[in-house]
Amino acid sequence: MQLLYQASTLLSILLFLFYGVRCLFSDGMVVEFERFGLSRYRRLTGGFEILGALGLAAGQFVHPVLLVSSAGLALLMALGVATRVRVRDPLVEVLPALVLGAMNLFILLTAAGLTGTGLTAAATG
Repeated sequence: MQLLYQASTLLSILLFLFYGVRCLFSDGMVVEFERFGLSRYRRLTGGFEILGALGLAAGQFVHPVLLVSSAGLALLMALGVATRVRVRDPLVEVLPALVLGAMNLFILLTAAGLTGTGLTAAATG
């Protein structure tokens, strides 16, 4: 379970850095956020994604930062799922946000010692 936790954390860091930069600088994301009716939130979303990724990394040394970052990213992805459902995107378009949200919920619950895996905050951080 420790390996799954560490792999999830590393993958989440890398993907949120990638998606955050893409959100800030990709013309394709400008079009997507216009389609969602959320143009004014594109930069904020990209910033939150990058900040969350950096928080997951820093959280390996400062445990409360890990808890806040993983919770924030899980919430951000829940909002992403809701947005894609609202605009009636197909399931294949919803899946990345759904998987990343679930991954960050797993990170949060594991880091908080709530998964019943025997991993504690000290063992994960």
